[in-house]
Amino acid sequence: MIRVTILGSGTSTGVPAIGCDCAVCRSSDPRDRRTRPSILIEVQSPPRSPFAGAVRAILVDTSTDLREQALANDVRRVDAIVFTHSHADHVFGLDDVRRYNQMQKTPIPCYGDEETMASVQRMFAYIFEPPAQQGGGLPQLVPFRIGGPFTLGGIEIVPVPLFHGRLPVLGFRIGSFAYLTDCNRIPDASWPLLEGVRTVVLDALRHRPHSTHFSVGQAIEVVARLGAERAYFTHICHDLPHAETCARLPAGVELAYDGLVLEIS
Repeated sequence: MIRVTILGSGTSTGVPAIGCDCAVCRSSDPRDRRTRPSILIEVQSPPRSPFAGAVRAILVDTSTDLREQALANDVRRVDAIVFTHSHADHVFGLDDVRRYNQMQKTPIPCYGDEETMASVQRMFAYIFEPPAQQGGGLPQLVPFRIGGPFTLGGIEIVPVPLFHGRLPVLGFRIGSFAYLTDCNRIPDASWPLLEGVRTVVLDALRHRPHSTHFSVGQAIEVVARLGAERAYFTHICHDLPHAETCARLPAGVELAYDGLVLEIS
């Protein structure tokens, strides 16, 4: 059983956007309040597995709003971090991970492709090449480069290469679930990696086309090609009011929102 919590469903500016008085930014619907994109995957290993009874909490990206998201969703454990790419809205909450080091009393492994991990280590040089004086403490992280499927806590994670404009990024698949954020193209070689996906969380920024993100219409086409039973759109900007947009989407498709929990067998 996989439990997926949508920690953040918003675009890089967040919603409400600073200084904006549009209807969505002024909305009283809590689903229209969107922090930067991230999910938490909690995995219960099968009963006969050597990992039986051990719940593994995998954080996908450390968004700028990680502290707020952790408090809002009572996230008390992070066993591993997996990065989709190194844009600011996906990594700038990394320093908040040190609280989990303090509580768990162990370093946390973090995974990404070669370019992502190199970028993260450059941006957070004070973590990976610590200064003489550390002040309030540093996150304790163990970086790993991934080049294909890998295993955490007895479950297989399949990286799915995507394109975010011209930038190669990663989506991830676990069993029948896939998380495909920050993308506007799925290359031909990646479609076979997504065969049999029944639940997908997918980038859909707005209705109008964008150079680095799927539009709502394009995302609907991806869902149809996948044949997914359930689809939840994420990385949403303030162009899309939650209730109004969901009312117009096809059956089985809706906007994700912060705090949404998906149970996936």
